Amino acid sequence: MANTFKNKLSRTIGTSLTSVGSYTVPSSTATTVIGLTVSNVTASQVLITAVVNDGSNDTHLIKDAPVPSGGSIVIVGGDQKVVLEATHSVKVKSNTASSVDVVMSILEIT
Repeated sequence: MANTFKNKLSRTIGTSLTSVGSYTVPSSTATTVIGLTVSNVTASQVLITAVVNDGSNDTHLIKDAPVPSGGSIVIVGGDQKVVLEATHSVKVKSNTASSVDVVMSILEIT
């Protein structure tokens, strides 16, 4: 089994759930999210939501969390990890257009 560390990045996410880095776990792969940070790039507070999508359904990691102007929130990191299976993805949205950047660090196991 090969283990590969990767970063998936998305900029200026807005009001639609958007797959971070357009990443969906490939078949025959397990992925561990080892870090997920959402940063507010606007001059006002925003509310962010992050979900795991299993290909059909969204399950919340966090819902409507406030992030101050210029601030960030670490949704996954430290002792917390999230395991994703084939076809899963992590999606993020804000209540404000083009307002958040996202960095997701993962470990792919193939």
